[in-house]
This record gives sequence, structure tokens and C-alpha cells, in this order.
Amino acid sequence: MTTDLHELLRSLRVWDPEVTELPVFDPATAPAAPLALFTQWFAAAVAAGQTEPHTMSLATADAEGRPDVRTVMLHGADTDGWSFATHAGSRKGRQLAARPYAALGFYWPVLGRQVRVRGPVTAAPSGESQADLHARSTGALAAALTGRQSEVLGSVEELAEASQAAWERARREPEAPVSSWTVYRLRAEEVEFFQGDARRRHVRLNYRRTGGDWARELLWP
Repeated sequence: MTTDLHELLRSLRVWDPEVTELPVFDPATAPAAPLALFTQWFAAAVAAGQTEPHTMSLATADAEGRPDVRTVMLHGADTDGWSFATHAGSRKGRQLAARPYAALGFYWPVLGRQVRVRGPVTAAPSGESQADLHARSTGALAAALTGRQSEVLGSVEELAEASQAAWERARREPEAPVSSWTVYRLRAEEVEFFQGDARRRHVRLNYRRTGGDWARELLWP
């Protein structure tokens, strides 16, 4: 039996009221800086039962300007920026070295909300990156020790063997260093908050950095 993709797409609903609550968002009540609002919205997504609310899309571009995107995990957000981590030699690591600018996208469908962040990216010092890695799970360390991210893989058996060796070392040496592991921090120049509306009167509040302050503006949906 062949699946008709177009028919399947037409059968899907956006923001099904059985599983989605669309809160009222008054942009006039928003704080002066985006981090506070992001924290509020993130906490609301967690409270609403959003699955993996800390996952986000990370968009970068290579040296020729060709875009790329993938899903990664948010490691933190503070006044210095939004943080994520990867191997410096991975595809995204190489792209950030060539073009140190990126965009992040969060989508929390349980509340009909999106947050978009973009700005320049810098790499944290090695000590901070290693501390980030060793604060995570044994599995995370094993994955980092396996390494070779984005390289061509010869076979699934090769991966299984390398992964098993990495797991054994991670259990044996929980502080094992991984020199390529790097925390990256995106310093936001723009942060947009999108609140969906059932009548498609979506609210879009955009923050733009202007020197040391933030300008706020509404955008047409």
C-alpha cells in the first residue's frame, strides 16, 4: 500500500484544541529584555507538558553561504547568550568557524508558541566546555568520546565497536577529556516571540538589540 503524502498532509490539523491551548499574549506586558520572556515561556512549556522543550533547530551556513539546519539541545541561556555544544570538527563546528553567525528556532506546539533567535556565535574557553561535558550523563560522555561526528561511517558494526569502547572508558574515567567538545554561545541581536491565535491573528513580538538596550516592535503575522 502506497502512502499519498499530499492526502496525508491535508488530513492533519494545526493546534488541535484537544491537545493545544493557545494562551492570550499581550505584548504590552512583555519585559524590556527578551531573556526574561524566554524564561517565562520556557517554564510555561515545561509546565504544559511539552515534550523535550529544550530541543531547538540550529541553522548555520557553510563557507559558500549554503544553509544547513539540525536539531540540538539548549545547554543554557543567560545575559551572555543562548548556549549549545558540539565537536569543533563536526559539520556545524566547521561552519561556525567559517561563518560565526547562527539562528535558533524553538517550537512548543502545546501552546502554539515559537521563539526565534539569531546573532553572532563565539566558542567558550576549553575549561568551560569540558565542565559542560562532565556535568552531563555517562552516555553523553561516551558519545563525545566516540567522536568523528559528521565523518563518513564505514558500517554500523564499526560504530557499535567504537561506541562500546567509549562507554567502557566513560564509566572508567568519568572526567576523561574530549578536546574537540566545544560550548558555543549565541549572543542575540534579534529575538522574536510568536504566539499562535485560532483566528490566525498571531502575535509576533520582535526584540532588536540597539547598543546596550532592546527595541521592541510588533510584526504582521
